[in-house]
Amino acid sequence: MKISLFHRMISLVSFAFCTLALAQSYPSKPVRLVVPFPAGGATDILARTISQRASDKLGQQIVIDNRPGAGGTIGSDQVAKAPPDGYTLLIATGSTHSIGPITNPKIPYNVERDFAPVVYVARTSSVLVVPHHLPVKNLSEFIALLKANPGKYNYGSSGNGTNSHLSGELFKAQANVFMTHIPYRGTGLVFNDMMSGQVHMLMDNYVTSASNIKEGKLRVLGATSLERLPFLPDVPTLNEQGLQGFDVSNWFGLYAPRGTSADVVAKVNSAFNQALAEPDLQKRLATLGATPTGGTPDQMAAVVAADTVKWAKLIKDRKIAVD
Repeated sequence: MKISLFHRMISLVSFAFCTLALAQSYPSKPVRLVVPFPAGGATDILARTISQRASDKLGQQIVIDNRPGAGGTIGSDQVAKAPPDGYTLLIATGSTHSIGPITNPKIPYNVERDFAPVVYVARTSSVLVVPHHLPVKNLSEFIALLKANPGKYNYGSSGNGTNSHLSGELFKAQANVFMTHIPYRGTGLVFNDMMSGQVHMLMDNYVTSASNIKEGKLRVLGATSLERLPFLPDVPTLNEQGLQGFDVSNWFGLYAPRGTSADVVAKVNSAFNQALAEPDLQKRLATLGATPTGGTPDQMAAVVAADTVKWAKLIKDRKIAVD
């Protein structure tokens, strides 16, 4: 039975009205924010810190849901397949949305097809840390130790194809040393093995390592940014210690499933931008070694696109192998 043009128009108008009504009432219940890494890592810490303030601006609680595994792929894929109603969001990183799609041809989602960018929330610089009991005091001593014992030492990461993995491979390439890569489900899980002597290096966000550094369990040998970090002014960069041009950082951004209405995206974007503009939250993030960013969804998409191009070139130019 054919549907008349009139009935088609009525259906379209009704659908549009329902969509508008949903957007206007959003959010009417708590919002789930998926963190695709374990509790205690940089992504988790930043998500909890920022979402506490954003909840107040949004008018509903933002509930953290850790879904780790496969370098952040498992949690990211769950959000890609979630209903596009604004009640399931993802905090993504360069590992899940820049590096992962380059290094893993079997990744189950497509960043542009399956996700809608919401807001760029923060960026961090990384540090190279070693266990305090390792007999080295600076980068040159560490490199000398590695060269004298090829294959004896290991480095950990938050998983294959993640920022911390690629940073480690870049270090190996530029320092001309060999270390065995040991992937974990998140960098927060690496520390016990570092203390016990099974893992000897980690390159990751300062946020993750901060407490262990302050307690004297880890020693910082260098920062991965081109300029010294303001909260670690006495720590030289890898660049100034001889690894010329070494420059690695990470971004953290909010995504919704593709198809989420523009009005809902705008509400979430506004809530997070308001939270990120608060001086006390900015001060808190600074103590974690993170810089709040904010901005529009389009600006978020541009950051991811540029980061993807950078990593693709780096992998190709350095011939970095990904397990």
